[in-house]
Amino acid sequence: MNQFSPSVCIDAVFEGRTFQEACRTVHEAGIPAIEFWGWWDKDLDALQEAQHENELVISACCTKFISLVNAADRSAYVDGVAASIEVVKRLGNNILISQVGDFCEGVSRAVQHESLVEGLREVAPFLERAHVTLVIEPLNDRVDHPGYYLVQSDEAFQIIDEVDSDNIKVVFDIYHQQISEGNLIENIRSNMAKIGHFHAAGSPGRHELQKGETSYPYVFEQIRAAGFTGYAGLEYWPTDSECLPSLREVAAWFRKIQAQADSCDN
Repeated sequence: MNQFSPSVCIDAVFEGRTFQEACRTVHEAGIPAIEFWGWWDKDLDALQEAQHENELVISACCTKFISLVNAADRSAYVDGVAASIEVVKRLGNNILISQVGDFCEGVSRAVQHESLVEGLREVAPFLERAHVTLVIEPLNDRVDHPGYYLVQSDEAFQIIDEVDSDNIKVVFDIYHQQISEGNLIENIRSNMAKIGHFHAAGSPGRHELQKGETSYPYVFEQIRAAGFTGYAGLEYWPTDSECLPSLREVAAWFRKIQAQADSCDN
């Protein structure tokens, strides 16, 4: 992957629809990739059949939703990552998305931070051997995820520095970070080497990217200009039952950004 491209989270955008319908629409929109959340609750054979028929790649999926901040869950988390690595090797993608769990009441934040770092250090060798990148996800706790531990991107980037593995980075969710902290462009630019994946949705509301206060064409242009090559997962719930037009518009943004980059290279 040597370009910056969109990917569609089919669990959100096509919630309740078949893999075939989702993949066909993504292909028709001119978007090259899909992603999804859990692999353990899906018919992966059917998913891959729809993916291949529509000439798509899988950009990312999640590891099991087990707490990293609670040291008592460490063994289960490590086992979940090991199982997820085997799945992504089958699917052909190399990005695993990991949430970190809710804040543990009665335990200091410092202790939970250290548990998170120690857990990531434990799985790092597995990821490195498999050439898989695990990306931890800060989420907003104001609207969507009250009680979640990791909210601010600065702590996420600090964790990456402490773990010190090229195979552990951050998924920078533009929607969540717009709610939590703003200052999107500078936070992205100054930490680009620590970002392995992006997510995007319109804010407020978590709907189409065209419906919200974030100027996504500009944000995506700046991400590409900063040298990022990888995917931005479109992770939202559409307000329109016919989502093809909005997806086609996003695909056109990326084509324009790539054309501008190619022009600068020549």
